[in-house]
Amino acid sequence: MVKKGHEEGLKLAVSLLQEFELPAGLLPLAEVIEVGHVRSTGYMWIVQKKKVEHEFKRINKLVSYDSDITGYVSKKKIKKLKGVKAKELMLWPPVSEITVDDSPTGKIHFKSLAGITKTFPVEAFAAGQ
Repeated sequence: MVKKGHEEGLKLAVSLLQEFELPAGLLPLAEVIEVGHVRSTGYMWIVQKKKVEHEFKRINKLVSYDSDITGYVSKKKIKKLKGVKAKELMLWPPVSEITVDDSPTGKIHFKSLAGITKTFPVEAFAAGQ
């Protein structure tokens, strides 16, 4: 399934997050060109006009979203993620995996390629945060 253009692409991205029980504000996208998802493998891709930086204010975390974002989405998880980086001190390590705990813990985990895992409250990634 492929959707082109900002409105349709954004709708597909949000619906994928909802379907796989991931926070709706996890991907604050701007000027979406295309969003696609291959249901049989879980592979998804997002193309936007330019890189977007977003600060999740509740946890004081700056995250960078490249113009091309890819990964494999499944229930409460995105693995082999490419195109997302979170600022840590002076570094921008790539985020390679995102996992949401089953309730009631309400925690979301971000894993980098270096094996570093950061955990935050899932509410910090609600839409509009």
